[in-house]
Amino acid sequence: MITGLFAATAAQSQIFPGYHTSQYAGIHAVPFNPASAAGSRYRWDVNIVGADVKAGNTYYTFDKSALLSKDSLRQFIDYFPDTSASRKQYAWGSVDLMLPSALYAIDERQSIAFTWRLRGAANGGGVETSTANFFAINYPDPKYYDRTIAETYAGAYGHSWNEFGFSYARTIKDYGDHRWKAGITLKYLSGQAAGYGVGRDGSFMFKNRNQVDINSGKVAFAWNEELSTIENNDWQSVYSPFQNPGIGADIGIIYEWRPDSDGFGSYEDGTGTWNPDADTWKARFGISVVDIGGISYTKAGDSRDMDMTAENFNAMLLNRMRGESLQQYAQRIGTYFSSEETEDKFYMNLPTSINLMGDYNLNDRFFISASATIGLLSGTTDDNKNHALTQLLITPRYETRHIGAYLPFSVNRYGQADAGLGLRLGPLVIGSASLFSNLARGRVNHADAFVALRVIPIRFSKWSWDKGGDGIFRKRKNNLGCPPL
Repeated sequence: MITGLFAATAAQSQIFPGYHTSQYAGIHAVPFNPASAAGSRYRWDVNIVGADVKAGNTYYTFDKSALLSKDSLRQFIDYFPDTSASRKQYAWGSVDLMLPSALYAIDERQSIAFTWRLRGAANGGGVETSTANFFAINYPDPKYYDRTIAETYAGAYGHSWNEFGFSYARTIKDYGDHRWKAGITLKYLSGQAAGYGVGRDGSFMFKNRNQVDINSGKVAFAWNEELSTIENNDWQSVYSPFQNPGIGADIGIIYEWRPDSDGFGSYEDGTGTWNPDADTWKARFGISVVDIGGISYTKAGDSRDMDMTAENFNAMLLNRMRGESLQQYAQRIGTYFSSEETEDKFYMNLPTSINLMGDYNLNDRFFISASATIGLLSGTTDDNKNHALTQLLITPRYETRHIGAYLPFSVNRYGQADAGLGLRLGPLVIGSASLFSNLARGRVNHADAFVALRVIPIRFSKWSWDKGGDGIFRKRKNNLGCPPL
């Protein structure tokens, strides 16, 4: 059980890390801050397919060579528990597939975007290291007999959903050296799979290998009823883009400081790029709140809220039997303890987070950015949620119209520090925020990777972006005088 908890591989933090704050990120920047779509570098930008995958934990480290082996992993040979840690232990993961999506700039001030994403997230943990050691090492270890083990809270949560996002962003104020942008994404959600298992105020004592006194403890577990219909692990049979509907939203704002701008942008560069004024800022700062909302599910019939109190209980009955499915295991466990009244539905919150961003233009080719994601739902009061992984990134980058290189340096809430690499090569984007650090380590306990293929305009006519008299000439006329600062 504890192994499964810490191997969870499917919370959501920054996708496309390092690249996500680039002025060339286009449609890929919209999930981080929808305001980034306004004043886009491109007239249009189309994502064909993209994927961002993350997984990690704080308890186990794995020998890298063993991860490529077809043999079963062996404890203390191929993987190693952190038995001496004084902190609580956690695991997390996310999968974000961006399917065909597009951004279109109506003009230099406003843009619209459509995003289609399939997302999965999982979190687990909150247990003390001593409790993790009890279950993970020589369970049940005789040295723990006649010793009370207590936990105030531990939980595991998983959620996968389909998401259609409709975004609108515009420049709301452009005055002198200052430009403000705002954006919003409204999301139609459809839930595919959701579940949680939470234990509170638990206290137990093993008398011997087969006998345990459970002095106190409340356990609640539930999953959506569609999961009970799966046969032979045919997960595709439960996918539908319109089942279990829900509503979500992202909102964001960006401020740009343009002390060197005379209103002419970089029109004189002669590149024919549609909107060269998009990156003539010296510094910019952004804030957004993303993944607001959630999805309501009907609980499967075997979901339970239970009082686990029992004396002289047969501890072997708590083990999952060979060949027993999770549904069968839950059904059996539910017969041993008294059930408490529970709701027929549960509302699974999205991994709501605050995103912060600061970006500085060093010399039109070199930039440095800092971005942070702060997960808002990592507390213990709500059982029905995922939470984003709180994380800070600092990324030097080099940008040209067709090539970009990104060197993200990151640290997360668990103190895990990384250095990685991202590359933008025309339509291809690829990278990992932990590439260099994991190459240097002999053992790993977290990893990530991302890749995307897109279609972008390679070149436009020199004058096409300014048709209608609403482009550079409008800006020139408005800046003949010296605007107040």
